Amino acid sequence: MTLDRYAVIGNPISHSRSPAIHAEFARQTGEQLSYEALLAPLDGFRDAVERFRRAGGRGMNVTVPFKLEAFALVERCSPRARAAGAVNTLAFGPDGIFGDNTDGAGLLRDLVHNLDRPLEGQRILLLGAGGAARGGLLPLLAERPASLTLANRSVAKAHALAAAFRSHAPDVALDACGFIDLTGRAFDVVINATAASLANEAPQLPPGLYAANALAYDMMYGRGDTPFLAAARNDGVTQRADGLGMLVEQAAESFLLWRGVRPDTAAVLAALRRQLAGE
Repeated sequence: MTLDRYAVIGNPISHSRSPAIHAEFARQTGEQLSYEALLAPLDGFRDAVERFRRAGGRGMNVTVPFKLEAFALVERCSPRARAAGAVNTLAFGPDGIFGDNTDGAGLLRDLVHNLDRPLEGQRILLLGAGGAARGGLLPLLAERPASLTLANRSVAKAHALAAAFRSHAPDVALDACGFIDLTGRAFDVVINATAASLANEAPQLPPGLYAANALAYDMMYGRGDTPFLAAARNDGVTQRADGLGMLVEQAAESFLLWRGVRPDTAAVLAALRRQLAGE
């Protein structure tokens, strides 16, 4: 029997846990598919996608650094992908390539469902103004927080991003600033969407950012605390979470788009946690 083919494409890609995640989703749901990791040359993303599509591929996940190129490639896309200006999920059909962005939905489900952290009425700080922040903004605003502050090393970039999204949630106080401008403010949820953890660094933040019972959340993950979460622990934050749950949940959103069935994520996330602990 010929299996429907899917893949994750990126550069680098050898570290990706997506093949293991989707293999478990397929086993759990009884869906007949294969899922592989594809390394694309930095200047060869479009060609790699087209080769996979012509060979019978049904869909792809897209990771760093190709999410903006994927957005430019698609013929149609979801409203959340259009708002983010980036695509992390491709679906191939007779009417062309459809693009979606499941990152924000994965973040939201991890926060609200897995971590039991309702966001309505909360003061949210989102660190960063790149693709990761763009992908999370629309779902976060839809939860009707009391306020959402975008902070970035480049203040102009943060202001531009806030201006682009302000009309999506006119009832939410959406503002932007630099890291130094956060002095004297406190937040209930602080989300790191910068790439600092990839460089084994933490954003340079002023002390006292965290309100009582605040949550520190890093979109990155690894074995043990990321540098951002370690800094939050040193600031006395007891509720901390990395982005492993977001990874699994955004994968489940992609799987739902492709196969029409949502897998159970709890067991997959628990297994990944055990793997990380043992590495």
